[in-house]
Amino acid sequence: MTNLNTNTRIEFHILQSFPVTCLNRDDVGAPKTAVVGGVTRARVSSQCWKRQVRLAMRDYGVTLGTRTKLIGALIAAKCEELGASPEQASACGHVIEKAFLKEKKETNPKNKNIEQDNKEVSGDEDSNDTLLYLSPNEVKIIAQAFKDKDFAPGGVIAAKDQKKQAAELAKLIGKPNEVVDAVDIALFGRMVAKAPDMNVEAAASFAHAISTHKVSNEVEFFTAMDDLQTEPGSAHMGSLEFNSATYYRYISLDLGQLTETLHGNALKKAVEAFAKALFVAVPAARQATQSGASPWEFARVLVRHGQRLQVPFEKPVRAQGDGFLQPSIAELKTYLDKKEKLAGSLFGKVASYEWGEDEQFSVDDLIAALQTHVQ
Repeated sequence: MTNLNTNTRIEFHILQSFPVTCLNRDDVGAPKTAVVGGVTRARVSSQCWKRQVRLAMRDYGVTLGTRTKLIGALIAAKCEELGASPEQASACGHVIEKAFLKEKKETNPKNKNIEQDNKEVSGDEDSNDTLLYLSPNEVKIIAQAFKDKDFAPGGVIAAKDQKKQAAELAKLIGKPNEVVDAVDIALFGRMVAKAPDMNVEAAASFAHAISTHKVSNEVEFFTAMDDLQTEPGSAHMGSLEFNSATYYRYISLDLGQLTETLHGNALKKAVEAFAKALFVAVPAARQATQSGASPWEFARVLVRHGQRLQVPFEKPVRAQGDGFLQPSIAELKTYLDKKEKLAGSLFGKVASYEWGEDEQFSVDDLIAALQTHVQ
């Protein structure tokens, strides 16, 4: 297959303002931060926003994969669908799952009683330490292989050595760029340490979202009242940290890699679903109490060849009487325009679109424009 999208990227430069929120918490429940340009900024990790984008894609009509430690149950369900009895299906699922179970280590007699106690507490004789990410087509291939062997558990994975079982599974499935039909696996990638042949390079790159300006976390003191309490006073008191910020989000979509993984199938639909999910996805932390439901405010979206380009906002913007958004928009435009001039032919611009200021240019118009660049 000739890949006409090689070295073509769609870059999203998004500004999004939130009032009182704690979009992404650290290990003590405080909003995540980072020091950029010598000052503290609000931060939302890439994996936090990435997961919300993946979940949002469920609503946009594309095929998605399943990422789970319950690999056996996933395969067993498909085997039953193809005609296996519950017992046969369970046995087939276990064959696949055991390839990713933690290998048992020799037990020191002194620690044997402690390890036995831990097993009794957890209830697990074995534990699976791999979140395996499989597309519907890959699950079907595995289940069909068992069906072809009359659902005999030992008929598909013959290796006895656990290290070779995962490799045998990878060989059974085939090349990812010929069998993966899940858009989310193509976008976010897959890494399987025990079976490197199953690895998929991510087409989408997410930067950590940072505030364009200096931020100091604040503390909310709260109380809870007991409806049946007869004495005055609160039944519970506590505190939570929060902040407010205008965030800069940078996401790069490599159309060449997306084309390779999906083998050229349904690319325009994938771009549409991804862009819509980027637009609506918001981190889920404390939504019931702080409702961070703010949409994009501004975006410049570039279609380019060559090196990726992220705006660092190394110098924090300052509020100029009407908030941080307008100076952030000005800084974003100025930085990208300057880099385009300095990079000359190496900038590789194919097209540029701005969303948020022209009310006649909706997100649907933006997506339609981006789809015209998919070969």
